[in-house]
Amino acid sequence: MKKFGFMAVLLFVFILAFPHNGQAAAGSAKIFLDDKQLSLSGNAKVENVNGNIMIPFRVVGENLGFDVAWEQKTRTVTIKKDSDVIKLVVNQKTADVNGKKVAMNIAPILRTDTVIVPIRFVSEQMGLKVNWDNDKKIVYLYTQELGNGNGEAGTGAGNGGEATPGTGNGSGNTGGNAGSAAAQVNGLSFSDNRLMIATSGQAKVNAFKMSGPDRIVVDLENTGFSNTFSSSNSLDQNSTGSLDISGYPDVSKVRYSLYNDKPSTVRVVIDLNRAKNYTLTNENGLYIINLNTEDTSTPSKPPVGGGGKKIVVIDAGHGAHDPGTTGVTGKKEKDFNLAIVLKVEKLLKQEPNIDVVLTRSDDTFLELKDRVKIANDLKADVFVSIHANSAGSSAASGSETYYQRDASKAFANVMHKYLVQATGLSDRGVRYGNFHVIRETKMPAVLLEVGYLSNKKDEATLFTESVQQRVAQGVVNGIKEYLGVQ
Repeated sequence: MKKFGFMAVLLFVFILAFPHNGQAAAGSAKIFLDDKQLSLSGNAKVENVNGNIMIPFRVVGENLGFDVAWEQKTRTVTIKKDSDVIKLVVNQKTADVNGKKVAMNIAPILRTDTVIVPIRFVSEQMGLKVNWDNDKKIVYLYTQELGNGNGEAGTGAGNGGEATPGTGNGSGNTGGNAGSAAAQVNGLSFSDNRLMIATSGQAKVNAFKMSGPDRIVVDLENTGFSNTFSSSNSLDQNSTGSLDISGYPDVSKVRYSLYNDKPSTVRVVIDLNRAKNYTLTNENGLYIINLNTEDTSTPSKPPVGGGGKKIVVIDAGHGAHDPGTTGVTGKKEKDFNLAIVLKVEKLLKQEPNIDVVLTRSDDTFLELKDRVKIANDLKADVFVSIHANSAGSSAASGSETYYQRDASKAFANVMHKYLVQATGLSDRGVRYGNFHVIRETKMPAVLLEVGYLSNKKDEATLFTESVQQRVAQGVVNGIKEYLGVQ
């Protein structure tokens, strides 16, 4: 876990605040950090203050080993972790984050013997993932680095036949021998007729074609499934699973398994509807099997960005076991994000001077670092992450655009202009946000919070087909204007 991820958690704790003194109290609310319930002792409790969810920071901060200091005279809370320093002053709506002034919607509040801070501040500035279950009154905090793949795992091996991975009698848990393998598979994603396999460590990779039926086989020797992969992708007791592919005439399915245990080998099979050639490249551990080629020579670099084309990476937030926020009528953020991204992809494919790559094109999950890796390894020109928002108050409404680096601010301004025009919702402005995917990417990058699923009107608007199409077109228009593409 990166140090700022921890800091985010700490701030998160600061941030949860609910009602007090006439507000709808949420004192019975629970807090879970990476799925572990935190103990709220003494006067510490979650509150809802004017629609802002807030929590006592010490509950999380001290459990994570942060240095948390309280200065009574100035009523200042100072949080330190390594070289990071955050200062919050009671009743002041401006925080100091590593020497930079950052505005908050609501100031920290002193409650007898503890200080509570708006959760919104933590999520925006620290990149922490926060979900609020209003029905169950539970705050879920995620450091977003949960599951590093270094834990123990069983062999999960199956001696499958050459054509089909994992058809043998595998055993062990679904961790897939991640602990003993030299390399690990962290994620799979299929988009634009390309299969992307995110790995860490030194894998020995061999790819080949087979017929009867037609398929492309990729073997990764000295490799297992990481705990991160097994927690976010379908793996049965024999360590096998699959991705259902739709909308691609060449491919019917992608299957994967822990194919062998001597040596530990992950096999990935692309089931084809007809014989296809391919290229295979390795971009610092991101293996790309590209079917957009008729070249029969030795696999070479895929033609992403060829001919002077601009490379655009579009990221649908969340996916699979991570639904994101849930709307007032039960609609899930991950579904909205994917719907927009697929529409954007379709429109960008009509642009002759742009190559588009999706981080996910179906209901699968990728770690934040793997989403970033796809964009960085492809040397993308821009990166856009699509999300929908949520707040403790059902009154919150509107569209927001986030950037993290100064180099991304101009891009954010252009994208936000088209986003607000497309949604017709209130303009909540362009904001600084320390989110992982826009912080670690090396190109201009933005995160779009299209609207609030916690608002009934916003939710209905976002799940309207015509609005989704307008948003997708707005994203395309913004990208084209910023890149200067005609």
